[in-house]
Amino acid sequence: MSIQSTRRPGRPSPALSRRALLAGTAAGAVGLSLAACSKGKKADSKADSKTVTVVTHDSFHVSEDLVKAFTSETGYTLKVATSGDAGALVNKLVLTKDAPLGDAVFGIDNTYATRALDQGVIDTSATVTLPKGAESYVVADTPALAPIDVGDVCLNIDTGYFTGKGLTPPATFEDLTKPEYKGLFVAINPTNSSPGMAWLLATIGHFGAGSFAGYWKQLVANGARIAEDWSAAYETDFSGSGKGTYPIVVSYASSPSFTVSKDKSSSSTSALLDTAFRQVEYAGVLKGAANPEGGKAFVKWMLSKAVQEDIPGQMYMYPVLPDAALPEALTKFGPLSKSPVKVEPKEITTHREEWLGTWTEAVGK
Repeated sequence: MSIQSTRRPGRPSPALSRRALLAGTAAGAVGLSLAACSKGKKADSKADSKTVTVVTHDSFHVSEDLVKAFTSETGYTLKVATSGDAGALVNKLVLTKDAPLGDAVFGIDNTYATRALDQGVIDTSATVTLPKGAESYVVADTPALAPIDVGDVCLNIDTGYFTGKGLTPPATFEDLTKPEYKGLFVAINPTNSSPGMAWLLATIGHFGAGSFAGYWKQLVANGARIAEDWSAAYETDFSGSGKGTYPIVVSYASSPSFTVSKDKSSSSTSALLDTAFRQVEYAGVLKGAANPEGGKAFVKWMLSKAVQEDIPGQMYMYPVLPDAALPEALTKFGPLSKSPVKVEPKEITTHREEWLGTWTEAVGK
């Protein structure tokens, strides 16, 4: 799950990522075909007029029957070039903007959206009709970067641990600095990790840019562990995974949907939604695309009801389409926060490196 080299630094395979926390649901997914797009080499527009190349993150999955339907309905063959994490994806798009690697992009998130727009990698004239309500996720008044899905990064707890210890679970950011929770929390390094970065932003939004460093110093003083990636934090350190000793972890609001009992009546973990930061993923047509019409067809397809209803099971995010049907486990055990912490995308772009430097100094990394 890496910002630098993969979608989540050191991220596990898609079946283990937060995109497929219900591993069984990913069985019918297809990663599509990896496009052999070399850096700086633009596709031949005549040869590829019936091919749509999508540059995306490593965890992009859509059901195979929907991919076939896309081809039969539009006449375009879909190819996918994976480019790691959202950060690595945007960096690659910026470096190759004069010779774009594809026709469309999916997976730019709200922590990198303004950089993509400022660098001119998106064709801002290629707009599609957005679902009602999706307008609230539009960045910089540019609907050409179309919101596709959303998900919350927040604290998760092993409820059984706290019940067994007779200890009241934490509920807020501030609770983690209390003596009773000493040595119980594992965070994620934001310099390597998208969820780690998201939760760092949650603390910045909650405490303020001038005070979040003090909070992190308190966390470290209270025995917080900082894992290098989501996989290490959730699958190795977190007691809720059945392996670790830390009952509090940074993960996703959807994660408790994976720890549901066999009878589907309960989950052994829960998400603290008051500590959530919302990630939004976008799709758009790349400026200078060889097949801009095909790219636009892809963006429209991602907003179609069929694909929007496929997203929760395949990538385990919430679709932006308000009337899309959702898996029962997701709505029951993995709801979105009603009031996630907010940090404006432009502020993130402007201050990301500064904030990461401040965090590194605060925790002694």
